[in-house]
Amino acid sequence: MSSFKKGGMFVLSSPSGAGKTTLVRKISKNKNFKISISHTTRLPRPNEKNGKDYFFISKGQFKKLIKKGEFLEHAKVFNNYYGSSKNLVINKLRLGNNVVFDIDWQGTRQIRNKKLNYKLTTFFILPPSKNELLKRLIKREKKNMKTVTKRMKEFKKDLSKWREYDHVVINDDLNTCYKNIMNIIKKNYKAQINSKLINNHVKKLLK
Repeated sequence: MSSFKKGGMFVLSSPSGAGKTTLVRKISKNKNFKISISHTTRLPRPNEKNGKDYFFISKGQFKKLIKKGEFLEHAKVFNNYYGSSKNLVINKLRLGNNVVFDIDWQGTRQIRNKKLNYKLTTFFILPPSKNELLKRLIKREKKNMKTVTKRMKEFKKDLSKWREYDHVVINDDLNTCYKNIMNIIKKNYKAQINSKLINNHVKKLLK
């Protein structure tokens, strides 16, 4: 018999622009799946709402929450802070909900090291190509090339963390990628990574 409690934690990480946020939103539409809404010090993007997409707070407020130990995980990404509220996540898990996280490799490591009594499954999302990733970033950032360039500079570092994850999925087609992830979640597959396939894909992304 499993020692895990009812709710589970599902983490999606990726290089910026690979589609993890869209995938997290699709997954959260399933019954008993809830998004872990992060606190962040970055400014809202167009159409983002406080309390729905993120909790937007100042750096001073964020640092106070760190000192109080309010975060399950937190990290500094592109000069902004992001963090998952410990109370909000644990409350959702206690109610039997599955919690889906949209966080980077730093936060994923912290959650894994906490060794909570809830099942943790991690996914790393890869873009189909570097050119496609660049197109997605340009579209998302409204052609703000300064921001796009900054994110592309971190691409190689983020990409190098894929081996730390249970599952690695290539987001070539959003619906196909989503179905692959849900199949893994629903069928409770053990970690199965085609290392040769992923290695070859990563090499192409780094060219």
